[in-house]
Amino acid sequence: MNYNDIIGTIGVGLILLAYFFNTFWLIPKEGKLFFSMNIIGAGLACYASFLINYVPFIILEGVWCLVSIAGFIKLLYKTN
Repeated sequence: MNYNDIIGTIGVGLILLAYFFNTFWLIPKEGKLFFSMNIIGAGLACYASFLINYVPFIILEGVWCLVSIAGFIKLLYKTN
């Protein structure tokens, strides 16, 4: 397994864990942990896609990361 495989696997793993935890009510869908896992996971998956020059997933994971950042910011303003 090379560097981009490791980075991509960690990123996708974090996204899937966030989804799993949310589906089984282990974390709230509008919680800091959920958004953090998605931001980090999508960011890593986007980076790994960039390393292998796979544009469709660069776009997918980049947008996923940006939307998660927006959700996190919205949550921060909502709780203050």
